[in-house]
Amino acid sequence: MSRLHQSRIADFQEVLGEPTVALSKLRELCFSGIPFDGGLRCLCWKILLNYLPLEKALWSSLLKKQRDLYSQFLKEMIIQPGIAKANLGVSREDVTLEDHPLNPNPDSRWNTYFKDNEVLLQIDKDVRRLYPDMAFFQRPTDYPCLLILDPQNEFETLRRRVEQTTLKSQTVARNRSGVTNVSSPLKTTPSSLSEYEVLPNGCEAHWEVVERILFIYAKLNPGIAYVQGMNEIVGPLYYTFATDPNSEWKEHAEADTFFCFTNLMSEIRDNFIKSLDDSQCGITYKMEKVYSTLKEKDVELYLKLQEQNIKPQFFAFRWLTLLLSQEFLLPDVIRIWDSLFADDKRFDFLLLVCCAMLTLIRDQLLEGDFTLNMRLLQDYPISDVHLILKKAKELQDSK
Repeated sequence: MSRLHQSRIADFQEVLGEPTVALSKLRELCFSGIPFDGGLRCLCWKILLNYLPLEKALWSSLLKKQRDLYSQFLKEMIIQPGIAKANLGVSREDVTLEDHPLNPNPDSRWNTYFKDNEVLLQIDKDVRRLYPDMAFFQRPTDYPCLLILDPQNEFETLRRRVEQTTLKSQTVARNRSGVTNVSSPLKTTPSSLSEYEVLPNGCEAHWEVVERILFIYAKLNPGIAYVQGMNEIVGPLYYTFATDPNSEWKEHAEADTFFCFTNLMSEIRDNFIKSLDDSQCGITYKMEKVYSTLKEKDVELYLKLQEQNIKPQFFAFRWLTLLLSQEFLLPDVIRIWDSLFADDKRFDFLLLVCCAMLTLIRDQLLEGDFTLNMRLLQDYPISDVHLILKKAKELQDSK
């Protein structure tokens, strides 16, 4: 371990060792990247995402309270409906006319159950594809959720629900542009259930944990529910917490990820809400801002993109909505997020990172035609995120 690295760790430990964490000092340190050692990143992210308060004395009681609350969510939203569904086949007498699965009344809890299944299928499809180049999400977690996997439980788990719903229905997937693609479960695509080995009973893969987090988020936030792409936001958070070197924290990765994800979504959820696209808080405004910032910093490049009619939504929509999680390898995404979470103006720095990405390939863009440039922007060629962050910082300082 280099001298410099050791002194950085010491700087973090000093700030985090105070009874009250000095947020501005912490932000400054995190902005330049957080060491993985000793679970520092997990702890800093929890503070930067407003999950942990700055007063250290409050941490343990808050964590206990939130983790208990999350268990409560699991019981109410997964276990109880699952028990009710499992009981249907066993005892008929408790099924009243009002609460029968075939009851068309929109308030019937069965109606909710079947509606939830549509959301669940979409989540399931997306989380199975998380970071396919890494084995992590397919591997079993060391801390399977005992509430869910308790062999005493005769209830329908999410895994079972997906299997049964997939068999019963044609899956209709809708993406954001409203294009509907109907795929029949008989003609299973390669990314279907069969491709993944099913883990033995009592085990669950990391992607299943992520599925549960997203399902509970969708249930608690019906106004937005689940939108494709949220899986790409929760993935790096969960990966960071589930690989924490400190096992006491790692054990609670699911609950902690859920609350940090919820807090992060409260800041960026407007990007996911189509009806807000054109409002000041929506994504179109932010995409335009990438171009107006570029115009300030590099007018020649800006004019070239304008002239070729390369609109920011062709590439910046994904960059901004998913906080660049699709453009780089996971460790690099995590490094970028250190800086983004540390930004006190919340994601203004992201606009500068996008500008930096454009200016770093300006020579290629100035020479390229529309097709070539679109390819560059949709499959960004530079993988050195330190270079990109350094450039973004220069742009920030040159204001």
